[in-house]
Amino acid sequence: MQRFDESELMGPTLRQLEILVAIADHGGFGAAADVLGMSQSSVSHSLSSLERTVQGELVHRVAPVRLTRLGEALLPHARATLAGARAFNIAAAAHRGADTAAPIALAVPPTAAHGLLPDLMVLWRERLPHVQVKIFEGFDEELGRWLEDGTVDAAVLIDPDPVPPGAVTLATDTFHAVVRRDHPLAGQNSIDLADLLDDPLLSSTAGCEPQVRRLHSLAGLRYQPAQRIREVTTLLSMVEAGLGVAAVPSLTANLLPEALTLVPLLPRLDRHLVLTGPTTRPWHPYVTAVRDVCENHTRSQQA
Repeated sequence: MQRFDESELMGPTLRQLEILVAIADHGGFGAAADVLGMSQSSVSHSLSSLERTVQGELVHRVAPVRLTRLGEALLPHARATLAGARAFNIAAAAHRGADTAAPIALAVPPTAAHGLLPDLMVLWRERLPHVQVKIFEGFDEELGRWLEDGTVDAAVLIDPDPVPPGAVTLATDTFHAVVRRDHPLAGQNSIDLADLLDDPLLSSTAGCEPQVRRLHSLAGLRYQPAQRIREVTTLLSMVEAGLGVAAVPSLTANLLPEALTLVPLLPRLDRHLVLTGPTTRPWHPYVTAVRDVCENHTRSQQA
């Protein structure tokens, strides 16, 4: 008579899913144990139990520790399940009238992290003292994926199309040329994009490239960057070194070294930074609260 493991009948526990995610995020059993406050043997035992439940190996137990193909396939579902469980607990507490102190994870692109986030963090701390916002800084192509697989509870997306239901626009910024202060065009009120063609174009791939492509299309120009650079700070360092010019959003102003300046670009192109929760599962109640604070703050400033 075939015997069944009790774990197979019950399915995975939240703790087992937490262990899988911690191993994936922190790169090993020991690091996962430290984060979760468990012994390493307990982490290993729980993972083995989870592997029996799913009837497959989830982690290669050799250095460096990494997920198997099955582990990679199940990881997004583990993240989404844990995110849903966190939201469930907070919603239940809210129904009892309790403001439970709990964190939410927010993903932001680099320019928003520098130019927009500090003031928002102060606002959220004042209005929602029980909500802890943990920041995950990433590039545009990562943010949407993190949001939908449960890595984060909310994200600031740039020009999402379509705008997700319930989302709120946090800011709209305009593209500028970033040039050295001794550049011949640095003192202009605005610069036509075509007038920058004499300089090598340095382009950031950290989220702005689609808009820079569109800017060239609006101007009837071919998009031909001399260099494509991932890190915004590296791009600005190269402009400072006289290696070219770049088109960047105005929020980049907070990152500029003294030797550089921003000049509005023509044709004008705006981008919209939108705060949203996931589209494939209910929002965490505290994400809704953070969104409402932002929306009310914007209305009060416009009144």
